[in-house]
Amino acid sequence: MSTLIFGHRGIPAKFPENSMQGFRYAIEHNVEGIEFDVHLTRDRLPVIMHDETIDRTTTGKGRICDYDYDQLKTFKLRSGESIPTLYEFLELVKNVDVILNLEFKTDKIHYEGIEKIVLKQVSQAHLRHPVIYSSFNLESLKICQELDDSQNYCFLTDHTVHDPLQFMKAEHLNGLHLHHAQANEGLIERIWTVNNEKQMIKLFSQDVDGIFTDDFEKAMRTRDQLLVV
Repeated sequence: MSTLIFGHRGIPAKFPENSMQGFRYAIEHNVEGIEFDVHLTRDRLPVIMHDETIDRTTTGKGRICDYDYDQLKTFKLRSGESIPTLYEFLELVKNVDVILNLEFKTDKIHYEGIEKIVLKQVSQAHLRHPVIYSSFNLESLKICQELDDSQNYCFLTDHTVHDPLQFMKAEHLNGLHLHHAQANEGLIERIWTVNNEKQMIKLFSQDVDGIFTDDFEKAMRTRDQLLVV
């Protein structure tokens, strides 16, 4: 059973999503993978947050791209922390044995130049493993491929992909990140967002390449129980 378990935005079951508090907890409790989301501020600094706006998860309101980071950091997450920068997160995971999945949040706002800025910053970090890059925006992944075709690029979608192996080959992708497993032989697929134990068991039995979950500890316990049986 080789399914890799990713903490989806850290561990939202215990700490605010995409918070340094959640990321620290995940690392301290031996998470296998961490998934997180990246946007650009007005002054072109990569920051980690899921939504394009700060309304849902901070004390502020408005779009990330309408703030410089010095303004943005005055707003707080539920933990009292500021919105993390990509640099802060990369420093936290420096030399840590964890697989990172960086999602370019460019499907609603395609921040000009985000791919070049992020790839450069990650290339300068001291990471144990290559980063998996994903996006719902195929154009973002194509830009990344032009900048560095040696990286691991995966397309995110909540739709069924017809002839997924051919699609991956045509688009030069390393894998698909799907809402539902397609179980094609030879397909590299990671499934989001898996919080139901029965769904976890099914996916583990299918030996999918990875799952993204809001509670990686629960997922690890579930997988361990299956291994015992």
